[in-house]
Amino acid sequence: MPHFTPTPYSVSVYDLMRRPGEMRENELDVVVPSKLGEGVIAIPEGAQLTVNARVEGLHEGILVSAHVSGEAVGECSRCLKPISESVEVDFAELFAYSDDEAFDYTVQDDHVDLEPVVRDAVVLSLPFQPVCRPDCPGLDPETGERIEDLDDYQPREVIDPRWSALSELVGDTTRPADSQNEAPSRSTDSKPTD
Repeated sequence: MPHFTPTPYSVSVYDLMRRPGEMRENELDVVVPSKLGEGVIAIPEGAQLTVNARVEGLHEGILVSAHVSGEAVGECSRCLKPISESVEVDFAELFAYSDDEAFDYTVQDDHVDLEPVVRDAVVLSLPFQPVCRPDCPGLDPETGERIEDLDDYQPREVIDPRWSALSELVGDTTRPADSQNEAPSRSTDSKPTD
């Protein structure tokens, strides 16, 4: 096994090794060494991330239960305005003493490295399409300007060019919809003639 190199996310568990029931709490204030997240929102490199962890010794390994908090920054996916969003996420993960394939993580040189667990938990908690507010109107599709910055904005009905031939087939579209679809009425009171 290669030698373990501690990271800012590493926690020494020497005092808990092979001592089931022993527990302690750790608080890590980490300066994020590399960006957490992809896309339009992420926790940037150099940002502060706080990890409050409860570390507990078990028979098969070390159980880490943690709360992670930080601030993600990015752009609104509708209007591209800069946004920031608080990130709060919890996780619990077992770090096994042995390299058993049943466990995703192991204790290495009396340390647990929380970086991959924190990274996964934070990235999965980030919104796929973040918005500055739930009712953000977005951008004008023709000019690219923010709709909320435009006075008296009225959206134009744009017909997809692939469907423009249908408007020629329909003809006069100014008639009420009821009169276009009316079929000639037949009287049901008439008797058949012999």
